Amino acid sequence: MKLIFTSFLLLLSFVSFSQKKYPPRKPHSIYDSTLAKKLKADDYGMRKYVICFLKTGPNKSLSADSSKKIQSAHLNNIKHLAAQGKLVVAGPFLDATELEGIFIFNVATVEEAQALTNTDPAVKAGVLIMELHPWYGSAALIEVPPIHAKIQKKSF
Repeated sequence: MKLIFTSFLLLLSFVSFSQKKYPPRKPHSIYDSTLAKKLKADDYGMRKYVICFLKTGPNKSLSADSSKKIQSAHLNNIKHLAAQGKLVVAGPFLDATELEGIFIFNVATVEEAQALTNTDPAVKAGVLIMELHPWYGSAALIEVPPIHAKIQKKSF
């Protein structure tokens, strides 16, 4: 038993001493302080947002015509919030679950995001409910809407 224990300790010491040592990482050479300040990025290139999960709401008994009108108004509200700079990313999930879509709000608080979600016609109609969470992500997300406008051929 003593021989097994000694062999185990010897093997463990070989493993721990054979670890390769890497030199410390150098600061990123293409850091742009002006862009980081514009995007309100912290030292990691990150910032706070509020993420919103859009879920199927309690009102599931709308006529096809009403559903179409609410969806159109929902999409117009998305465009309006994006034009204000409050909504950075929006889109539906492509699988059939109660999780319908996602919003990423460019706001400081969950309360401000809640006020924005309450402007959505689909929320007002009970077609969707929103689940909001503070979220920490890349400050570069702020650049998505202007880039998207350059690659979008059609509008909803």
